[in-house]
Amino acid sequence: MTSAFRVEVLGAGHARDGFSCGAEALDIYFARQATQDVRRRASACYVAVEVGSGKVAGYYTLAAGGVPLTDLSEAMSKRLPRYPSVPVARVGRLAVDQAFHGQKLGGALLADAAVRAARSEVAVFALVVDAKDDTAVAFYRHHGFEGFGSKDRQLIVSLKHFAREAE
Repeated sequence: MTSAFRVEVLGAGHARDGFSCGAEALDIYFARQATQDVRRRASACYVAVEVGSGKVAGYYTLAAGGVPLTDLSEAMSKRLPRYPSVPVARVGRLAVDQAFHGQKLGGALLADAAVRAARSEVAVFALVVDAKDDTAVAFYRHHGFEGFGSKDRQLIVSLKHFAREAE
């Protein structure tokens, strides 16, 4: 049975201490650092909350950024203006509590990030991630991301990809 979730801005009422996604760095970040980053406006943090229990089932962070136009593939950059950099939204962290693995919540959080980036009053062309390991690379590639730039695990996907997926 799949749980119902709502995605909302991280707030003081969200219990963070019990969150465990299986990656210690992501768990520690969520428990100790996320609210500081939000308060400093370094990133925004959104949580998926299980409707029945109120338990935080997953989270992601989103921040504004830019990438050099020359790092993008020809297919991705051909219709963009020739500015030195392209505006993007960076998904800094994305994690799902182990109790909720297998419910496609990670993909739903990624889609939510794309919708929020597209709705922003600040222009954003794509989502960018720096995947932490090969499993994360496979997850993002499954959702349409492609490599770019000089880093092996740096990935990008146009927001148009998510618009097509929603149709």
